[in-house]
Amino acid sequence: MDAFYASVEQLDNPDLRGKPIAVGGNEERGVVAAASYEARKFGVRSAMSSMVAKRNCPELIFVKPRFDRYIEISNQIREIFLEYTNLVEPLSLDEAYLDVTENKKGNPSATMIAQEIRQKIKEKTGLNASAGISLNKFIAKVASDINKPNGQKTVPPEEVEEFLEKLEIRKFHGVGKVTAEKMFQLGIFKGIQLKQKSEEFLTEHFGKSGSHYYNVVRGVHTSEVKPNRIRKSLGAERTFNENISSEIFMLERLENIAEEIERRLKKSKVAGKTVTLKIKYSDFTLHTRSKTLPYFIANKEVILDTAKELLYQEKMKNSVRLLGISLSNLNTDKNVKETHKKEIAMQLKFEF
Repeated sequence: MDAFYASVEQLDNPDLRGKPIAVGGNEERGVVAAASYEARKFGVRSAMSSMVAKRNCPELIFVKPRFDRYIEISNQIREIFLEYTNLVEPLSLDEAYLDVTENKKGNPSATMIAQEIRQKIKEKTGLNASAGISLNKFIAKVASDINKPNGQKTVPPEEVEEFLEKLEIRKFHGVGKVTAEKMFQLGIFKGIQLKQKSEEFLTEHFGKSGSHYYNVVRGVHTSEVKPNRIRKSLGAERTFNENISSEIFMLERLENIAEEIERRLKKSKVAGKTVTLKIKYSDFTLHTRSKTLPYFIANKEVILDTAKELLYQEKMKNSVRLLGISLSNLNTDKNVKETHKKEIAMQLKFEF
């Protein structure tokens, strides 16, 4: 979807249409969750500090997020996907992979299917969508950004090699700002230069990711579309209007966050073992601390007690602008489930 959260707000509120808006944060604090295309012209981007966003675009309008509404529309879009295939892998509320090799419409053209889906989304929700079509997830993902907004790009098998060789390295999915800068220093600016490097060279400079870069620039990406994508973690965080230096106030905020996580856990019917506390200080340094419990938890009391323990592990180095808690090692994870079964099996062997 194109600028999904911001587009929904402009759809529901005509007064916001054609104006630069940011979903999330406010003029003084917080982080931009999404920016309209009008705001992007001024350099406003998601994950940007609200203060920086406002400085870039003085006319920027901040709008509070309404996730219930975004979920509602996301479900409508998902229903359209399922008219064509059951092989739908959601990445987020506004993005998904579809495998249409064999589809319910019997349509041999993935390009035509993408056009139909985008048209149906527009008719049903009033929103624009973009699409990328190719022979694997990596290339389709990259292609989906080429003709945004409200467009699509098809990269057929015979054009994959040329497409990737000409592609700027910054547009390779998974190559962030830091990695791109490192590649620039190594003389890698486009896919063609990346392709000239050996796998050993790339592994030496980028670790395990080196093998990934070596393969994808050659059009090799074997990950299948997984319709039942397993959630790995669940969490919540809060950015404060004013920096907090008192641990008493921090505990109040952590209790609110723990309540939110408990609500989400119950809704998702999951539990986890590892609690992680996230602290962002006023100087924007980020610290995380984790503890793994010997049993699954899903209630706010245990989550909060563990978060408190992690909070007191080290003395606060500065005032705090953000606190977050997440729960991982969920009982939806296949490896965790297998370990849990073994633990139960061992317990059943004990003699009483």
